[in-house]
Amino acid sequence: MKASFLRSLLEAAAGLLLVLGAARWLTGLFSRRTRVFQITAARHLQLLFWPLLALGAGLSVLPAVALNSPTTSQFEWSLTLGFVLFTLALSGPALLLHLRYWLLNYETTLVFQPDHNRLEVYEAGQRQAFERRDLAGVERVTCRARRTFWAKYDYLRLRFVDGRTIVLTSLLTDLEPLAGFLRNVPTQRRSRPWCWV
Repeated sequence: MKASFLRSLLEAAAGLLLVLGAARWLTGLFSRRTRVFQITAARHLQLLFWPLLALGAGLSVLPAVALNSPTTSQFEWSLTLGFVLFTLALSGPALLLHLRYWLLNYETTLVFQPDHNRLEVYEAGQRQAFERRDLAGVERVTCRARRTFWAKYDYLRLRFVDGRTIVLTSLLTDLEPLAGFLRNVPTQRRSRPWCWV
């Protein structure tokens, strides 16, 4: 009874996933590619998939050991806590960066069309007016630790002659095309083990 219910639930989920994928593919054929970037659920999932999977694996051990608590030895508890701490060390920095980047850019919209020479930034619905000549410099910070869960987190800081700064994070989009677009502006490239802003 239980196995048949789970099987039908999995079949329904697979069917729904197939229908949604086909609908997305079909609408992608007939729609124009947008150049407006905001924080979306797909971008969250793209960046958080492995950190959350590691955290879930680490935390899934705790209930099993806690339910067997009367017969669990100190050695088993120390192994469990060591595993949980290990997964927190793997996924924690990525989760902190994700939260920080979300706080910086949750109200930011980036309009980027390099073929039309168009770059616009909106914060809280208000357009931040600037021209390319208003940029005093660009700071491009990437992650040096390539084999970590936080390797995809990087940012671009636009510095203006009037003293303003705008920070665009990888939570909005991949920033490499944008850095290439701004190649004529004085750019300072840095590589850090952890790209905290």
